[in-house]
Amino acid sequence: MTTSQSPTSGLVRVFTQRFSSTPRGARLARQLALVELHDWGVPEGTALADGVGLLVAELAANAVTHGRVPGRDFELRMTLIGGIVRVEVSDARRERRPVVRPHAYQAESGYGLRIVDGVASDWGVIDRIVGKTVWAEVGRSTPSLRCSRQP
Repeated sequence: MTTSQSPTSGLVRVFTQRFSSTPRGARLARQLALVELHDWGVPEGTALADGVGLLVAELAANAVTHGRVPGRDFELRMTLIGGIVRVEVSDARRERRPVVRPHAYQAESGYGLRIVDGVASDWGVIDRIVGKTVWAEVGRSTPSLRCSRQP
């Protein structure tokens, strides 16, 4: 983790870690992201932590499922600046671009980017020399992600 002071935006916090391109690596990425947010003063159970947890889970799962190259890890980078968390997940497959798919009745997959699109205030893709980075941002003003059930 790196922490630096920016004169215009206050405290900047950055967390970067590589994970194996496996389902276990994706789960670990989400768990460590929540631990890091807690260390930054964003406790679990808040709208911001819930939003970041969903973004990391979906982007890491996509990196493992669609961006995996045998022997190559994926990278998670989180940056907190002024109440906005930017989540970046980089993988080694540039040609596999993420696309929000239309709703398909009874589909068992294909909803990950719809979730990202609904939770994030903005998201996109950046090409790298090797692979790509999918990024998404969420801020403290994100509405609560919890559902309430009526009896």
